[in-house]
Amino acid sequence: MNSATPHRLPLAGVLRLGRPSDIWFKPALSVAVAVAPPNLILLALGRLDLAMYTMAGSLCALYGHNRPYAARARLLAWAVLGMVGGLAVALLAAAFTPHAVVLVAVGAVLAAAQKTVCDATRVGPPGNVVLTFISSASLFAPQTPGQLPGHLGLALAAGAWAWLVGMAPGVLRPHGPERRATAQALRAAAAYADTGATGDGRARAAAAAAIHAAWQSLLATGARPDRTRRALEQLLVRAEVALAAPADSDPDRLRSWARDLRGTGRVPRVAAPREDTEELLGVALEQAAPRPRLRHRLAPLAPLAVRTATGCALAGYASLALGVGRPYWALVTAASLYQANVTLTWNRGVQRVVGNLVGVLVFAALAPLAHLHPAALVLCALALNCAAEALIGRNYWLGTVCVTPMALLVTEFAHVQDSTELITERVADTLVGALAGFVAAVVVTNRRAGDRLEQALTAADRAREHAARLLAGPRPAPHALEAARRSLAAALVDLRATADAAAGEWWQRALPEDRVVLTEQSGHRTLAATVRRQGLVPRHREQDPGRTTEDSRP
Repeated sequence: MNSATPHRLPLAGVLRLGRPSDIWFKPALSVAVAVAPPNLILLALGRLDLAMYTMAGSLCALYGHNRPYAARARLLAWAVLGMVGGLAVALLAAAFTPHAVVLVAVGAVLAAAQKTVCDATRVGPPGNVVLTFISSASLFAPQTPGQLPGHLGLALAAGAWAWLVGMAPGVLRPHGPERRATAQALRAAAAYADTGATGDGRARAAAAAAIHAAWQSLLATGARPDRTRRALEQLLVRAEVALAAPADSDPDRLRSWARDLRGTGRVPRVAAPREDTEELLGVALEQAAPRPRLRHRLAPLAPLAVRTATGCALAGYASLALGVGRPYWALVTAASLYQANVTLTWNRGVQRVVGNLVGVLVFAALAPLAHLHPAALVLCALALNCAAEALIGRNYWLGTVCVTPMALLVTEFAHVQDSTELITERVADTLVGALAGFVAAVVVTNRRAGDRLEQALTAADRAREHAARLLAGPRPAPHALEAARRSLAAALVDLRATADAAAGEWWQRALPEDRVVLTEQSGHRTLAATVRRQGLVPRHREQDPGRTTEDSRP
């Protein structure tokens, strides 16, 4: 049956700390190396007032840490261009109009565009927030047309340095991201295999998503597979086997392989699970498959773009009405809230407010030390920047505790300001931005969430039917069955993500929850049947082709 979407504002668990990511130190070290040299050079030249422009480029080093290096090179280049493009628009607006009302409108439109493009292209953390922070702050920086080339040149130069910083680890560990993604898939598959025949749906969905992400990591390189990548592909096949038949898999062995992928040691070699060991069929086909055009990926995000623009504009204008001197803080607060649905937006709002309020207390404690000397100011801001990236993976609010004082200290690079005034304005803008942003999230409905779920259900049904037709044939072509299996796996992962997003959205028709569950169950049964048909899992007993071990219980 269909059930209406509940309107809940959860508090339990919103501030709970999670486990740090496997690479929590990488963004922290990267931002330190990317930010420190430009800032120290400006300090030596007595021009810390220009630090905002170099930081625009330096902060691009935060992007792409989960991407293989070939894909990371492209992502970092686009991040730098996107950062400098947003900065250029903001500086042009600041140079040619003194009206704060116009500047807030420009900032809201920029924030919406940055949010939409980042979501459509799946840039990954830190997403649009850093882009919006830089462009919004630049809107209210005194500017003349003659200064634009120099300021943009500083951002580009720092961005080029950030690109080098982001790519440097590839010299020592060229397959590091792919190894980490494969290890995560093996661990997730082991967690599902631990459930045996119980068929834990949540663990199965997590394993499917991790395996799909690992395949995408390998495919993102776009290069011809080498020996290391071939070994990683074979390990992913073993993870797929565990997903298809958890009772036939050894969780301890999967975890052992995951541990062996740490560092730069030799990738574990596993026995080829099928005859065609020269190439994993379907990989080349997936690389050659056409990708959806950007406009098709942007269209479903239109409600989120309107929501972001509306919330940012409301926050900025409310801040102006209160007489706060830095309305861009309220604008950035609103922009940082928007997640896949209203429920997640509420969670992020709570985290943002708590983190900012604690953060201003940290700033109050650090300000006397930072004011001793400009070098102390730079070093304090740098330390907070590193700490923010190290902690934000545990929970967003914990990272914000460090981001808030860092942003306040950066405003003092040009000249020392009254700490009490800074704290008061930041608290006011945080509350105004969070309130306005959440109100916009509730008022601007996203009725397309239900449509997207219907589309995802249809796509999953079609992929399952295609795979079932191949299974029904006497001897399906190996490459066709492999391609069908990958297509079905991707459709099931997309269905789960779309269903989760739609479940937290408000003001929409009842969701077909039962149909989602049935589609997932039948899809995974067919997926398991394709794995068995390809000879990846030993058939201990005769089963119906559409049933897995977990479904053969009484």
